[in-house]
Amino acid sequence: MNKTELVKTLASRTGLNQRDVGAVLDALFDPAGGVVPGELAAGRAVAIRGFGTFEVRLAAPRLARNPRTGEPVQIPAQARPTWRPAAPLRERLNG
Repeated sequence: MNKTELVKTLASRTGLNQRDVGAVLDALFDPAGGVVPGELAAGRAVAIRGFGTFEVRLAAPRLARNPRTGEPVQIPAQARPTWRPAAPLRERLNG
């Protein structure tokens, strides 16, 4: 399901128009100004009860190899967004 399909589905379930649903999704998830990316950038987790938790985990720096040349390449530490599903969602998916 892509964003357009998600907007249409949410609009039909809620009775809201597609423009309003799209605005809500953008307010939540837009990388430039959404609530979830903003909280993650500030180092805070976002937990949605029954669904899951979005958080940032730090990946340590590591040494890798360039596949073409075989030369070692240092990869710096990185902040990576992650998502952990909540128990009710895992139960639904796993029967």
